[in-house]
Amino acid sequence: MIAIFDIDGVLADASHRQHHVAARPKDWDAFFAAVGADPVIHAGRDRLLAEAQRHEVVLLSGRPERTRTDTEAWLLAAGMGRPRVLLRDDQDRRPAAVVKSELISTLAPPDQVAVVIDDDDSVVAALAAMGYSAELFR
Repeated sequence: MIAIFDIDGVLADASHRQHHVAARPKDWDAFFAAVGADPVIHAGRDRLLAEAQRHEVVLLSGRPERTRTDTEAWLLAAGMGRPRVLLRDDQDRRPAAVVKSELISTLAPPDQVAVVIDDDDSVVAALAAMGYSAELFR
């Protein structure tokens, strides 16, 4: 079985970089350039480490592929090891619920996924509608 976690808002506190996308025009390059400085969300990391005792952990993020090196270095430094990480294509600007629904369907069917943990209501609703056990992280 697989336990799937979102990164931003579940494992990583991205609040320090929100100002880059709060105004117009949004500066997505600056927003994603700062992923390596995210504080850890300890409750999320603790849940990931607990699930890793029972299941394979996979991270499913709306971050673009160009953040892979920084994301994987951050995970290792934050004590979360080297889980498999699924990221959106760099040019993919679709809503997270659409991207994550597509990515998860290529990963595993619902009966092979123990839980999906995400902080986005729309993602949780979309994945639950597909039959996945999706849980809102707060």
